[in-house]
Amino acid sequence: MRRLIVRMAGVCGLLMASSLALVGCGPREPVSEGAPADMRRLTEEQYRNTIADLFGPTVTYGGHFDPLTRIEGLTALGARIAQVTPSGFEQYYASARSIAAQVVNETNRQVLVPCTPASPNSADDKCAKQFFTKVGRLLYRRPLTAAEIDVATTLAHDVAERRSDFYQGLAFSLAGMMATPNFLFVVDSTEPDPNSPGNVRLTPFARASRLSFLLWNSTPDDVLLNAAERGDLYTKSGLDAQIERMVGSPNLEAGVRAFFTDFLNLEKLETLEKDPIIYPAFGARTTEDSREQLLRTITDHLVARNLDYRDLFTTGRTFVTATLARIYKLPVDRPDGGWAPYQFASDDPRAGIMAQIAFLAVNSHPGRSSPTLRGRAIREVLLCQKVPDPPGDVDFSLFNDPNSPSKTARQRLTVHATAPACAGCHKITDPIGLGLESFDGAGAIRATESGETIDVSGELDGKPFKDAAGLAKVMRDNPAVPACLVNRLYAYAVGRPAGRAEKETVAYFEKLFAADGYRVPELLRRIAASDAFYKVSPARAGTSAQSGSTVGYAQKDNPS
Repeated sequence: MRRLIVRMAGVCGLLMASSLALVGCGPREPVSEGAPADMRRLTEEQYRNTIADLFGPTVTYGGHFDPLTRIEGLTALGARIAQVTPSGFEQYYASARSIAAQVVNETNRQVLVPCTPASPNSADDKCAKQFFTKVGRLLYRRPLTAAEIDVATTLAHDVAERRSDFYQGLAFSLAGMMATPNFLFVVDSTEPDPNSPGNVRLTPFARASRLSFLLWNSTPDDVLLNAAERGDLYTKSGLDAQIERMVGSPNLEAGVRAFFTDFLNLEKLETLEKDPIIYPAFGARTTEDSREQLLRTITDHLVARNLDYRDLFTTGRTFVTATLARIYKLPVDRPDGGWAPYQFASDDPRAGIMAQIAFLAVNSHPGRSSPTLRGRAIREVLLCQKVPDPPGDVDFSLFNDPNSPSKTARQRLTVHATAPACAGCHKITDPIGLGLESFDGAGAIRATESGETIDVSGELDGKPFKDAAGLAKVMRDNPAVPACLVNRLYAYAVGRPAGRAEKETVAYFEKLFAADGYRVPELLRRIAASDAFYKVSPARAGTSAQSGSTVGYAQKDNPS
């Protein structure tokens, strides 16, 4: 018996190490209380991906929507409190009208409208119903009710008759559907839980939406909606089958890109400016390419090659364009502006994602680098550790004094390091950020500042390092790095910060992440298959997730 127990223990260890699990092997998922059902506004990228998936790449839209608030490090959490302002609605409706017109134009209607009207000059309710039943199911991420189909068909009928054009009627009604909360918000619709009297559960279509937006950052496809309709997502085998299909799909890259765009706060690049006199090689194309470089590095490492997340901080493998090569000073000649893979040498100071332009330039000032901003970004973004804001009365004059005898940032920062009101925060940011001072404010390598050799040594949580490559290694081995990722990814997945009661759940995913070799696709698979991911609790008094009315949605314009 003792030998059998030892053997089973060994088997469990092997299975955990290889990302497999048996009943009784590895940690068990804690019971999650969940949170009341909610609703979240589509992000602009989710909107864009949904339109592309529904209507194809030939249908496009322009404009920007109301920005989301960043909450606890993620704009995805701000989607829960997002509203649509009057000006925001104008943008949505203008976009919807443009998209609808493209869907029914003479070229696209051959593919996107599943039937031909009896006459293009008058209403055809049968064909319109067929169109709205198919498209509406994908737009609303669930089958339309009979009443919703009737509303859409009636409006299309009225407009078609008044304008003597079946397709104008179709477009007018379609635009209205795309301007309703049913499309613009992902709703946690619920139903009584037959397995737990008095409790509720997500409907199968709400489960499908939660799964699809996590893994693909887009609306559920037909296959997933069909599985939801059959009830497959309530069974382990049915859910696992869909997760495996989706994790194995090329669309997983879109989901990973979306999370890391949010996690790393890459939206900052949209408003990044550099002094053109100090950094003449840094322009608008640089910010675009640097963002794409970071995301390509991440998806290649984590998705295409399925490697250890921690090694993103030390890898020398990346991709560059001619624009980036000018700042990196690399022998890359791509006059077509295309991308080329590049491997930095093992002794190159550019180790990992913290040494890329997207991180270095964003966390700097327009005309100079900033150890404090870089150190703070490492603490808050990559380690999930809050750094207090500086006092409102901080005196920066000594630090910025052009006549100061202090030539390097390290020397100038002693002003703040010795000031009682500043020392506490600078003590936890500057020793880290100084390790990246071998890169200027645009991300180019340098050895001196104001003619003086730069000291790039420092320490992180008691771990000393000599240079940027050393900092990368310390970060790679810091247990807070994977823990931070798990915390953020779980919050991103459920659309809210993890509550106090969910500490055990997050710790559970941290253990699985380590056992799986810190593979992000496997972590996504684990979260997507968990009970916690779908758990909702009964709504508290005064709270509910309402989808909003679909009636009267197109009365903004007079169809006549």
